[in-house]
Amino acid sequence: MTRANYPALATGAVSPAGCFVSTSLTPPPVRLDSPALQVMTDLTRIPAASIAAAASVSEANQSMIYRGVRMLFVVDDAKQLQGVVTASDVLGERPLQAAQNHGLARDELRVAHIMTPVARLDTIELSMVTRAEVGHVVATLKACGRQHAFVVDRDAHGRQVVCGVFSATQIARQLGMPLPTGETARTFAEIEAALAAA
Repeated sequence: MTRANYPALATGAVSPAGCFVSTSLTPPPVRLDSPALQVMTDLTRIPAASIAAAASVSEANQSMIYRGVRMLFVVDDAKQLQGVVTASDVLGERPLQAAQNHGLARDELRVAHIMTPVARLDTIELSMVTRAEVGHVVATLKACGRQHAFVVDRDAHGRQVVCGVFSATQIARQLGMPLPTGETARTFAEIEAALAAA
């Protein structure tokens, strides 16, 4: 309801004992039996980082650095999902292989050459996630052999939309396990050890 008048909120001074600034979003710690939603990046609250398939590989790398993310959604002009590209895709062997396969110089490579296409992405229905625990998500990522899984729902028009993302690295961080980035096998080995110890 819109009000005719909005009174000002009460203000105060900064505390003489000191005031601190939070410079990063630290996700809350979780356990394997915590609700799965606690480890999901909610794309209804945080805008998805995206890029066009025609963008260069170096543009994708710069975009990830600028946004502080390790994955970009690849979308067309209508924002329809075409695939994903990760930091591992950009910085790993994939660009070299793609350059050889297509007979291109590295600076001619486009995101389309190295992305994981939409047909190869794994999704989980939001209705399942709302009833799941962190341990279920870890087991799902391991079964799929993926670093990420995408949570989908339907919009008002009945279209499937990605509404959340699970990241093995983020889950490990929230479980309190510092992990090397980009090493999926080690990530799952360490998370699996936590599962066994729980």
